[in-house]
Amino acid sequence: MRLWPARAAPDPKPDAVVVGDRAVPLVVRVNPRARRVALKVDAAAGRVVLVIPHKRDEKAARRFLHSRTDWLHAALERLPPAIALTDGASVPLGGVPHTVRHCPDARRGVWLEDGEIRVSGQAEHLPRRLRDWLKGQARAAITARVAVHAEALGVTPGRITVKDTRSRWGSCAASGALSFSWRLVMAPDWVLDYVTAHEVAHLRELNHSPAFWRHVETLAPGLRGPARDWLRDHGAALHRVG
Repeated sequence: MRLWPARAAPDPKPDAVVVGDRAVPLVVRVNPRARRVALKVDAAAGRVVLVIPHKRDEKAARRFLHSRTDWLHAALERLPPAIALTDGASVPLGGVPHTVRHCPDARRGVWLEDGEIRVSGQAEHLPRRLRDWLKGQARAAITARVAVHAEALGVTPGRITVKDTRSRWGSCAASGALSFSWRLVMAPDWVLDYVTAHEVAHLRELNHSPAFWRHVETLAPGLRGPARDWLRDHGAALHRVG
């Protein structure tokens, strides 16, 4: 399911643009398919992206960029706050906020208790341990829902991978391999359920034909609109975690 443009070529080394009283990372991306200069705010990375059709357009594009600093300032102010994976942080799991609690003397790894995500070990290892745990939780939840939907549709999925993707929440390859963003584990369960249903339906129809949407509706009745709306409104916040 693609909710944002497909991933482009690797970004060049970023520079910065001054917006208000801060320097914001800037990436100038050449896209020959672009018809005009485009200015975007990458909410996931907290950076500005300037898309140009050709390298020769860069000088004029930068002038355009500097004429739009008021718009950039407003757009950056609307970004969800970045959430570091540290003791005391609030991290959603299944759409429900959980407080991260560092328990240095415990020997339990990462576990849930009393509405908290508790992490043992040294403080400097907490972000990695918690991120790995969240990815594991995502893999388990996604694999389980894919199995349910695949059985209902009578299809056999290929390899399932869980990644930290920005351009898609899920994808299905012609080989039958499925890929998902691990950040879905932070969304409400019904949103994760819809995305897995969407990709499993591609195992029957590798397109977005009426037949495909009928399969999606069979697997996840009534969730298409609400799930897409939720990801549009809250997806950027998931990408700001960690």
